[in-house]
Amino acid sequence: MEYRASGILLHPISLPSPFGIGDLGPEAYRFVDFLASAEQSLLQVLPLGPTGYGNSPYTCLSAFAGNPLLISLEKLVEDGLLDSADIENPPAFSKSCVDYERAINYKGPLLKKSFQRFKEKYSAGHPDDFNAFCQRNAFWLEDYALFLTLKEVHKGRIWTGWEEEVMRRDPGALSEWRSRLNDEIRYHKYIQHVFYKQWQSLKSYCNQKRIRIIGDMPIYVAHDSTEVWVNQELFHLDDKGNPLVVAGVPPDYYSATGQRWGNPIYRWDVMAQNGYRWWIDRFRVNFELVDIVRIDHFRGFEAYWEIPGAEPTAVNGKWVKGPGAALFTAVKAALGDIQVIVEDLGVITAEVHALRDQLGFPGMKVLQMAFGSGSKGREYRPHNYIRNCVVYTGTHDNNTTVGWFTVEPGTQTTLTREEVIKEREFALKYLGADGKEIHWDFIRLALSSVASMAIFPLQDVFGLGAEARLNFPSTAKGNWEWRFTADMLTPAISERLKELTIIYERSPEQSH
Repeated sequence: MEYRASGILLHPISLPSPFGIGDLGPEAYRFVDFLASAEQSLLQVLPLGPTGYGNSPYTCLSAFAGNPLLISLEKLVEDGLLDSADIENPPAFSKSCVDYERAINYKGPLLKKSFQRFKEKYSAGHPDDFNAFCQRNAFWLEDYALFLTLKEVHKGRIWTGWEEEVMRRDPGALSEWRSRLNDEIRYHKYIQHVFYKQWQSLKSYCNQKRIRIIGDMPIYVAHDSTEVWVNQELFHLDDKGNPLVVAGVPPDYYSATGQRWGNPIYRWDVMAQNGYRWWIDRFRVNFELVDIVRIDHFRGFEAYWEIPGAEPTAVNGKWVKGPGAALFTAVKAALGDIQVIVEDLGVITAEVHALRDQLGFPGMKVLQMAFGSGSKGREYRPHNYIRNCVVYTGTHDNNTTVGWFTVEPGTQTTLTREEVIKEREFALKYLGADGKEIHWDFIRLALSSVASMAIFPLQDVFGLGAEARLNFPSTAKGNWEWRFTADMLTPAISERLKELTIIYERSPEQSH
């Protein structure tokens, strides 16, 4: 039998927790138990890195580090690094919404307190696992810990606003800062050690339950990140460190002016000269954290939309050829066969499809995109799928399925009111349904397809509306905030999902 699997898309920030944001504590394990009880074998998360302005997991301060906000305080109590009294009376956080500022203000001092306890506990030195972690990850950890410490010293300013010698990474200046801020640097190494330890524990629990984790690797990194500061020669920057050209996508379904992401663009010629070493390291670390990597904006490896740095929108950009198969050939030569899903949505050409197929990677199919008119919609209709693809009811960038079906026409896409109504009418005809449980109609359709994997955001399993949407592309505020509450994971939902999963032969028992 060919491999068939299904699972749920949920970023850990959306988990229940008494501390203002979801984390890697008890509720994460409870959610894994829910997945197992519903016969799911995949858990997809978003990028796990430390977020900056706007809280987007796609704009991280590091491509290698983990987000300190995901660290479980309860696990720190279990490890003797905090007392239970330390976390007994947290503020009254919202249960349905991530409160980043208050969560940072609450958790930050407690993480610092746990570091003091860590130092007292191991006053004669550090435990072997901490030393081994620092040595194994020194190639990114040393620079990251210094970067974050310098960022704190400079009150959060972007690295291009630091002193000239620090901005340009003068060895003498960096050495001086390292000796002056040794304890602060060690704190950030400790935080990463804790994050990786807690994450690996959760991953091990998932794997024991026959659940594989799908991670997410953005093609680009943030300008204000360790990687750009450390590897300035790998990016198109001017002599002050500012991007000469930035990334984005041209006008599309989501935006009439396109999306100007603002990420600096790689100097692919320089990366090729050193055998794509930075990318090999990046893939290697990702595969330590997850079982399968979803590559965001895969089409940028074939050709990417390059926007002059001074342009305010993405309209006046141009397509430029990317590295193509050469990058992936180098990664596979170093790491062996890699389990990858590619995000091939948006403006996709025959050349992008050819690259995807040449590499043998499954692409994505999104059901919410299946019912529009023209050839684009046809590509996403299940009767046209091949086996080597992954079907989603929607993604983190989409409305929930109920929101997609019920929101006022013409308010959240570039489609006209008439086009939206026509799209919904066609969806009901295709489904043979009345739309009263549109989310379950979509889940059934995804599960029944020939796609090797079927994935649905947890919001769709719950049947939530537009209020539970996680992200609005091209907007900076109000995103990455949705959370669910523990009482929503009911046995009835688990049983219904389990039944459908078994009917369409996607349970772990049926897949192996």
